[in-house]
Amino acid sequence: MTSRLLLLFTFFLFCLLPHVSSDIEENQSQVVKGGNRRLLPYVDCGGLCKVRCSSHSRPNVCTRACGTCCVRCKCVPPGTSGNREVCGKCYTDMTTHGNRTKCP
Repeated sequence: MTSRLLLLFTFFLFCLLPHVSSDIEENQSQVVKGGNRRLLPYVDCGGLCKVRCSSHSRPNVCTRACGTCCVRCKCVPPGTSGNREVCGKCYTDMTTHGNRTKCP
């Protein structure tokens, strides 16, 4: 009797395993942040900042600042300049120690 139950339990476990793993794979592109543990979308900061700073006079400085802003705000504006308001208040209001805008 117990061997039948064990066999039945094992069968159901293997039937449910693909469904559980597929749910985990679907959430691979999201990152868990913050105290309330909500899921945030993954943003490719390196690639987006490289495009954003491609025509900047100092691309390394621009890429470093853009990367910081991207990690904090989870957004990089489209294009090589301007459009900062697309990313919202987080991106537009971030300043340096000298009260200059930080995000390119």
